[in-house]
Amino acid sequence: MCRIAGIINHSLPTEELTGRVKAMCQSQKHGGPDDEGLFVDEVLHLGFGHRRLSLIDLSPGGHQPMFYNDGALVITYNGELYNYPELKEELKYLGYRFSSASDTEVILAAFAEWGPQAFKRFNGMFAFALANRETKKVYLVRDPAGIKPLYYSTRDNNLVFASETKAFHQVAETSEENPVWPVYFMAYGHLPEPVTTLRHVSPLPKGFFLEYDIVSKKVDLESFTHFSYVEKLNDREEVLQKIRQSLKAAVERHLLSDAPIGAFLSGGIDSSLISLLAGAHVKDYLNTLSIYFREDVYSEKKYQDIVLHRLQCNHSGHLLTGGEFTEFLPAIVSDMDLPSCDGINTWFISKCAKEAGLKAVLSGLGGDELFGGYPSFERLKAAATLQKMPNATLKAGRYSGLKKLRRLAYLSLPGIKGKYLFLRGQFIPSEIAQQLGIEEEQVWKLLQDQPSLPDVHFLTHKNQASWMEMNLYMQNQLLRDSDVMSMAHGIEIRVPFLDAEFIRLALQISSAVKYAGEGKQLLIDAFKDILPESIYNRPKMGFAFPFKEWLAANAWVKDEIESAGKEAQKTYDLFLKGQRHWSQVLVLMLAKNHRPQKILATAPA
Repeated sequence: MCRIAGIINHSLPTEELTGRVKAMCQSQKHGGPDDEGLFVDEVLHLGFGHRRLSLIDLSPGGHQPMFYNDGALVITYNGELYNYPELKEELKYLGYRFSSASDTEVILAAFAEWGPQAFKRFNGMFAFALANRETKKVYLVRDPAGIKPLYYSTRDNNLVFASETKAFHQVAETSEENPVWPVYFMAYGHLPEPVTTLRHVSPLPKGFFLEYDIVSKKVDLESFTHFSYVEKLNDREEVLQKIRQSLKAAVERHLLSDAPIGAFLSGGIDSSLISLLAGAHVKDYLNTLSIYFREDVYSEKKYQDIVLHRLQCNHSGHLLTGGEFTEFLPAIVSDMDLPSCDGINTWFISKCAKEAGLKAVLSGLGGDELFGGYPSFERLKAAATLQKMPNATLKAGRYSGLKKLRRLAYLSLPGIKGKYLFLRGQFIPSEIAQQLGIEEEQVWKLLQDQPSLPDVHFLTHKNQASWMEMNLYMQNQLLRDSDVMSMAHGIEIRVPFLDAEFIRLALQISSAVKYAGEGKQLLIDAFKDILPESIYNRPKMGFAFPFKEWLAANAWVKDEIESAGKEAQKTYDLFLKGQRHWSQVLVLMLAKNHRPQKILATAPA
């Protein structure tokens, strides 16, 4: 796991190009504390920068940017390629030789052999820039699950890229604020791709590569792979066997590391399962991490202890208090790259991982999205029925005191977008308009325009919910939060449930088999031999903190809300009365520095 940045700009003198790439890398130093590298090609007007977090091949042989074929190929790479040992053997058979033990060199050799066709062969989490100095082309590539972030700008026909949007503030041409981002943030609680806080900066879509011709400055964006729901596995016993084999193999692949690695253990089904599978592979060398609370209603310590008794591993448990929350909340907000109404829990558990001397940690993220662990899987069918009501009827409830009735208005947006915002939205358009001091119709227009989502009505209702949770909530919030909050501490989070082979398996299981029973019954049944009954036979809690109580008692939060205006103060007062969710307070805090007049001048009528 690392941080990358780069610029291709014909009009910049070499010294200025070098300085800008250095500054972009320095702004991301937290994500690559072990090493730094810089390469500038004066002829191609190209600069590649790298900040390294060493996990595979800790020697100088893993230094980046890395070169291949006598410097014809150069790469700056963020991520892990879990099938690189197999690819390396195949390439050796084809005559390739390797001078390092790193997966980075395997990517370069694979590209030398197969060109862009190599990208579809990679199983891992990755975001990289690769320059072919002979053909004078640069490739930006992002993994199919979108685990690793990669942002870019092609303003004025130049190319600028980085792992975090904050790096683009080091380049004047890409630092202009997107004036309408607060609208999306207040609706979703995150910024849905392709929206960012910067007007000229976009995320590279997952499973895509961008090809930039340095001579012609032509840009091509092409998909190299994607995941599809294909319901062809109907034999339950066969499916159970495949799940067991595939997830065990995925966990084993994700344990590849030359640096200390561990697992997050919340006490829920997914994290317990990943920890147990990892523990069976590494025996007593597995390190586990947990957070627990004095507040019993939130603490899952008793469930963590049940799993730990079976693991007998090296465990670090941390009692998190309201005092720590108060102390670190300003730093957590500062560490966010793009705004999010979540991610605080990941920041704290990553801090614990750092203090435990770890560099990489396994997470159970993805199990809920693939196997039906959220309430949305039960509610989406009803949402689809309600969506058929006249728009006027749906919008009539927006002045209701009941949150569910207010959010009915979102179902007037067609397709999966309306369903998602109905089920997970933060503020409705009339509330957003009030908070920002703009016209409600402007809000509706913006939300209709972005993001542009495919039609998924042909999927079963529960697969629609799965698609929605994976491509909106998980993609834009959980994965982004996991990346930026862990990298704030120089920690890599790995997600075995999002192993490419395991995702493909899960999406091939018929809905009738996959979602039979309550919750993630199929996943539970696949591992009943190792998963304690007390872990799955209880109400789902999630990875929750006593946010409501802690935010209500936080003087800094109170001051921030007071400076956000009267409408924000009204929402805060309702929160104190238990009539608004804590996440809405966090959204208002993070959106408070926008300038409404800019939205008025920019937003479509």
